[in-house]
Amino acid sequence: MHGFHWTELIWTLQATWHLVNTRLEMDQAFDQPVCKKKKLWEIVAEKVNARLRESEVTDVTVKAYECDLKWRNMLATYRKNAERAKRLRAVSVHWEFFKAMHEVLGKSREEIEAQRRAKLSGTRVGNAIASKRFTPILPTPPATPAAACTARPPQDVLQLYMELQERKMNMWAQQKALEERKIEAINNLAQAISSLAQKNSTQMSKDGH
Repeated sequence: MHGFHWTELIWTLQATWHLVNTRLEMDQAFDQPVCKKKKLWEIVAEKVNARLRESEVTDVTVKAYECDLKWRNMLATYRKNAERAKRLRAVSVHWEFFKAMHEVLGKSREEIEAQRRAKLSGTRVGNAIASKRFTPILPTPPATPAAACTARPPQDVLQLYMELQERKMNMWAQQKALEERKIEAINNLAQAISSLAQKNSTQMSKDGH
């Protein structure tokens, strides 16, 4: 049993595919700068459970934090495979979820970043031109990097802080999940021992008569 995780019982191939498809459908919602991730994961869990019921799977249900943890693991595997695909071409990747994930994540990350940069530089240049309408536009280029420098650090610090908080929450959720599963296992074991003891005492009393 060493190295075994309870979550492995939940994530059958079918449940994993439902998670991948649901999370990819909602990728834009997760990419919003201001969004309640916890709420979004609750929606993901609801959708995955609904799809499992549609597939007549009734003995498996997933929780929001379990979807979140599983997706993080899958994202790590996806990134490793994406690196491999860059070096050795996509045909060298045999992970079954790679194609579906790469179609959404491979494109969207690069495109979103490019669009965001274009939008930012566009608005900065536009603002600079508008504010200096009656003066030569020569002073604007130095102003753009300066604006970028002053605008960036607070965002980076905030991003780092948010990531650290998310990591703490993730660790806490993982710990909580393990504790819950342990308690459940202990209770089941206690019940089994109690019922066995009862059977033995009944058997002994029968033998005694």
